[in-house]
Amino acid sequence: MSDLIKIKRGVDIKLVGKAEQLYGNTEQPETFALKPTDFPGIRVKLSVKEGDEVKAGTPILYNKDRKEVKFCSPVSGEIAEIVRGDKRKLLEIRILADKEIQYQDFGAGDAKTMDREAVKEKLLASGCWPLIRQRPYNIVANPERTPKAIFISCFDTAPLAADIDFVVHGQENEFQAGIDALARLTDGKIHLGVDGRTNPSTVFTNCKGVELHRFRGPHPAGNVGVQIHNIDPINRGDAVWTLNPQDVIIIGRLFLSGKFDANINVAVAGSEVSKPRYTKVVLGTSVKNILEGNVSQNKNRYISGNVLTGTRIKPDGYLGFYDRQITVIPEGDQDQFFGWITPNPNKFSISRTLVSWMQPNKKYRLDTAMNGEERAFVVTGEYEKVFPFDIYPVQLLKSIMIKDIESMENLGIYEVVEEDFALCEVVCTSKIPVQETVREGLDLMLKELGD
Repeated sequence: MSDLIKIKRGVDIKLVGKAEQLYGNTEQPETFALKPTDFPGIRVKLSVKEGDEVKAGTPILYNKDRKEVKFCSPVSGEIAEIVRGDKRKLLEIRILADKEIQYQDFGAGDAKTMDREAVKEKLLASGCWPLIRQRPYNIVANPERTPKAIFISCFDTAPLAADIDFVVHGQENEFQAGIDALARLTDGKIHLGVDGRTNPSTVFTNCKGVELHRFRGPHPAGNVGVQIHNIDPINRGDAVWTLNPQDVIIIGRLFLSGKFDANINVAVAGSEVSKPRYTKVVLGTSVKNILEGNVSQNKNRYISGNVLTGTRIKPDGYLGFYDRQITVIPEGDQDQFFGWITPNPNKFSISRTLVSWMQPNKKYRLDTAMNGEERAFVVTGEYEKVFPFDIYPVQLLKSIMIKDIESMENLGIYEVVEEDFALCEVVCTSKIPVQETVREGLDLMLKELGD
């Protein structure tokens, strides 16, 4: 029987618009995109040019510092456009997709009979390797390192997040094949974190070669960083790899079929979505067909990911490489009479400033308004209420701001990434861009100390 770990600090933000457990019919979009901005800490270089024909699994980008790490096309078709920003920074590689996807064949194989190098070479060649991320720094895993453990969070507690038990249903064989492949990459354990408040899917509970842990508590109990912190914390010199369960399934398909089959299930959610439900898509899909005719006519914010950690996109933008959710909420650009001090039962707060503390089960239609602007960074004790790490969050953030690497190390920066501070950003009295600050600290550590 697995252990039960209780997370006491945190908060569940309940929003209107959770996806029903139904799949909507969506036509395949014309274009898909790979976004280099999804891969922090990596200098990428193009392998293709506009007009080139590609298959699913054809390399489009590679890591300039580790050329064996390739980022491959999720579909077949033609490289339609290479979008650049300031200083010619690569923003998107757009692919005009074929009606029927053609796959590059990497050959099927039983990972249990393969050695570590053979498994690694197949993952690198096919484009599946970037699905594996490394802690510290939350970057694409370094294939030259051997992690002390691999962690997979099998539930998500973020607002309006997809029900992972639902999206992996019926994919036991693919998940087990993915686990078998990952087991060849580490000498340590593979840890699965499951929801202790429900009966987890048999995809996880019947999986072989893993160690199961049950977590119970508010968000961020579903964050893999919280689970690592409670099971096997990261110290200097350690490397831990993490994956999303659907990424394990993609890896499993590679070994079962020899194809980079990047089909995933995503939740389309939010108060401005008319019919919030799930849809089957391919990595990097355009969200235009998914959202067209299914959102309100208000001024909306379109997000690839959840409201806490997702990325703002356009109504015809593209799903991020690691995102398994599309969220639409109202823009918060309307002036309010008397501002935030106006009594309003539809506002949310973790403090007793507003009446929301008396309605713990109420679902809110929140917008993007910050209800204030950046000001002096003061100690209020609010961070500690929602930050379930044995780390001093304010002191760590201040050490990042002054670029004190020694203090950052001593205060636990190796254990955290941006998403772990998302709730701190929500409750921040000083309106500090907390996640952006943490990313700057991680980038500085990576630059100075390497991975």
